[in-house]
Amino acid sequence: MLVLLGFLMIGVFMALIMTKRMTPILALIIVPTVFGLFAGAGLGLGDMVMKAMKSMTSTAALLMFAIMYFGLMIDVGLFDRLVRLIQRVSGNDPVKIVLGTAALAAAVSLDGDGSTTFILTTAALLPIYRKLHMSPVVLTVVAGMANATMNIIPWGGPTARAATALHLNVTDVFVPLVPAMAVTMVCVFAFAWHLGLLERRRLKAAFPDAWKGLNLVESRLPAAEAADERAAGMADGALDPNRSTLRPKLFWFNLLLTLAIMVLLVLDVMPLPVVFMIGVALAIIVNFPHPKDQLDRVTEHGRSIVAVVGMVMAAAVLTGVLSGTGMVDAMAHWLVDVIPDQWGSHLPLITGLLSIPLTFLMSNDAFYFGILPILAQTASQFGVDPASMARASLTGQPFHLQSPLVPAILLLVSLAGVELGDHHRKVLWRSLVLSLVMLGVALLTGAVVSG
Repeated sequence: MLVLLGFLMIGVFMALIMTKRMTPILALIIVPTVFGLFAGAGLGLGDMVMKAMKSMTSTAALLMFAIMYFGLMIDVGLFDRLVRLIQRVSGNDPVKIVLGTAALAAAVSLDGDGSTTFILTTAALLPIYRKLHMSPVVLTVVAGMANATMNIIPWGGPTARAATALHLNVTDVFVPLVPAMAVTMVCVFAFAWHLGLLERRRLKAAFPDAWKGLNLVESRLPAAEAADERAAGMADGALDPNRSTLRPKLFWFNLLLTLAIMVLLVLDVMPLPVVFMIGVALAIIVNFPHPKDQLDRVTEHGRSIVAVVGMVMAAAVLTGVLSGTGMVDAMAHWLVDVIPDQWGSHLPLITGLLSIPLTFLMSNDAFYFGILPILAQTASQFGVDPASMARASLTGQPFHLQSPLVPAILLLVSLAGVELGDHHRKVLWRSLVLSLVMLGVALLTGAVVSG
């Protein structure tokens, strides 16, 4: 009965959020509450949820302060110089422009918000693409790949979900994956370089006379102008050189503070939530010494913080009911009986491969809160470390972010004036390669251990 209730609960939860009948936060609360009562939890449901919630407080704190920190860095203009540098260095060379696209998207992705990354990248570079008659599809493909690879940073979402679902420390999940992420980013730049070469070759053929001086015709189509205006409008004050939050005199302080946080992240000498708490406090005090300005900055980033932290707290209901009622154990034992013994030790590899299509076809919430706990509990019966399962599940993210179920990718193609089908034709096979590279390197470095 518990096996049936467990799979039915996961199915209802996934159906509700995939059909958009209910937001993930509400589904995470209501669905397991109903099924937990059916499973006989009674008043004990509260204790189950609170026990699960205690294990998630560090993850919620990390997300809250990391999102706020990088939001502040965008406010004060830390990335503005990078935007201008890329625009200046790239000039009119398509190869440099496409490589600059990858660099800018990767850097801005540190804020953990795909929408912000795509708004800033498109607003900064789409006018250059249009001016030189470069394909905006190249922009969406490169920006999408860079952001998807960086998406596994602890405060980006998937890593927090995987750690939350399996009651793991976010840092323990992420740090061993850093080499795999770094190699995958090298592949992103290799793809960007190749796409830039193809664009250079195409433009030479299309404009042979103008190409001699790299002074391509600057005729602009109405559609192109409209796309540029959409991008600029969405960016609002984020790239406004006259915005009141800019702190150019404090650039080096903000840069050194950010680099120090990145070093502490990799060294893992202090809990990551504490690192970002201190980072936020220092950033606000130094950049905005007046209490009113400090309150304004905190309030400005409150909406995105509440949405993410609320999701993590709501997930405690699902994970609490799954474990507290014994559903996850019952489902895991059922899967152990079904899976051949010789496959058991290979579950991390199987999970990594499954994460590629499954996260494309369903939301991260459905996969990490619905599927991963069952796979991890099953793997534990074969002696597989839950952290290895969590890392394996993250390797599908480069492919996942290209899914039409991801709002950020729809925003990207809309801002660039690109058809989603055109984007998919160029990005899907490349993203598949990136996911396989990430999984392969994770296996080679021991971040994912598969028998």
